[in-house]
Amino acid sequence: MEKIFFQSSLPRAGSTLLQNILGQNPNFYVTPTSGVLELLFAARGNYTNDNAFKAQDPIIMKKGWLNFCRQGIEGFFNGITDKKYVVDKSRGWGIHYNFLNSFYPNPKIVCMVRDLRSIYASMEKNFRKNQDKDSGVVNWAEMKGTTTAKRVDIWAQTPPIGIAIERLQQMIDEGIDKNILFIRFEDLTSNPEVELNKVYDFFGVERYQHDFRNVEQLTQEDDTVHGIFGDHTIRKEVKPVPETYNEYLGQQLSQNIVNTYPWFYQYFNYSL
Repeated sequence: MEKIFFQSSLPRAGSTLLQNILGQNPNFYVTPTSGVLELLFAARGNYTNDNAFKAQDPIIMKKGWLNFCRQGIEGFFNGITDKKYVVDKSRGWGIHYNFLNSFYPNPKIVCMVRDLRSIYASMEKNFRKNQDKDSGVVNWAEMKGTTTAKRVDIWAQTPPIGIAIERLQQMIDEGIDKNILFIRFEDLTSNPEVELNKVYDFFGVERYQHDFRNVEQLTQEDDTVHGIFGDHTIRKEVKPVPETYNEYLGQQLSQNIVNTYPWFYQYFNYSL
């Protein structure tokens, strides 16, 4: 393995689709939702708190720790693939860019974004089509999550939506965004070749001729782990997805979302 690249995208924004398109390239190993970052965080807790590390020279320990991190992620992927490139997908890489950069200099991170109205509408759609299961969102006794507007408010304040949007705004505020390649879901599905070429140029590797009409599902994960809102199955053909946010959210709530996140719509040049 020569290089690890990273994907850190918004939920419901096409991250799985992008992974599987890239996976058509025989030089690329692509992950489903990855736990590699969590492995590093667990190790960081021990490095930070264990007395054995505290009792030694902090400069030497820091050198060893950062090398441990780099060798750890490289060793992980060398253990499961012999392909030249890896794209590891985790929503945490973007906000933790500086941590990643400390042991894997100048990391290349791609972030898929999508009209927030469509993201919330996708959540609501999954909620409505899974009425046989307890979503964990609705509490009739306390009148929580009992309407679409209330559910949007809950999702805006909790993972995975709320935390992802908060992290994205913080990345922009900190200037991390200048190191990230942002791809709009709408652009990927409308002009996939153009957007994939942007990704290859950003990675600094040779472009590849993809078959956008027949994208096989290479990444596999058990969506029951993620509950009714987990949906990592892709369509085989890359094509525009009709906007249905007014259908699921209504015009007023859709407009409220725009009014709540003006920075997002301005930054990513979404027409309103």
